[in-house]
Amino acid sequence: MKKLAMLALTATIGLTSFANASETKKIGDAEKGKALSTSCAACHGADGNSTNPEWPKLAGQGESYLVKQLMNYRNDKRKNAVMSSMAKAIESDQDVLDIAAFYASSKAKPGTAKNKEIVAEGESIYRGGIVEAGVAACSACHGPTGSGNPTAKFPKVSGQHAKYSVAQLQLFKSGERNNDTGKMMRNMSKKMSTAQMEAVSEYMTGLRD
Repeated sequence: MKKLAMLALTATIGLTSFANASETKKIGDAEKGKALSTSCAACHGADGNSTNPEWPKLAGQGESYLVKQLMNYRNDKRKNAVMSSMAKAIESDQDVLDIAAFYASSKAKPGTAKNKEIVAEGESIYRGGIVEAGVAACSACHGPTGSGNPTAKFPKVSGQHAKYSVAQLQLFKSGERNNDTGKMMRNMSKKMSTAQMEAVSEYMTGLRD
């Protein structure tokens, strides 16, 4: 009961912080970032809307979250053979801020669930968690519509490729990805099955801000 109470408190804090999300100060120059993003377009698309489901959509993603991820790739707190080298090739930290500003200002294209048979289960997990396993509702941190929380650097998940979301949950579960605040994603994903990850990812891709 104590653990579930703590999960409920975490959910309340997460939802409350959305009130201040729109007040997040812009930290980069989007126009400069657009010019700097040409090398990113091959994977993420010219406007940040990737077409390959293995590569994330960056359009509309929180600026502070994008900065964190790029910086983590640059300092090896997050590792990926391709992204680590790409991030380290960015000339300056200011360029990182500008690239993040560009993608944050781009309009995200909506996604559509492909396996609609598991969307209902995904919605239940996203909105209510998995009580018996001690998994908190995803909406507590990522918002009721999946728009994320820029202030807390929690990412936008609505419209994201389901295949990419599942892959990240599995990386958190294995510990290969470990740049989450307070081990929140690692702790939650360890309690989820692959089927549950697939269900919630299918639901998230169809969410609309």
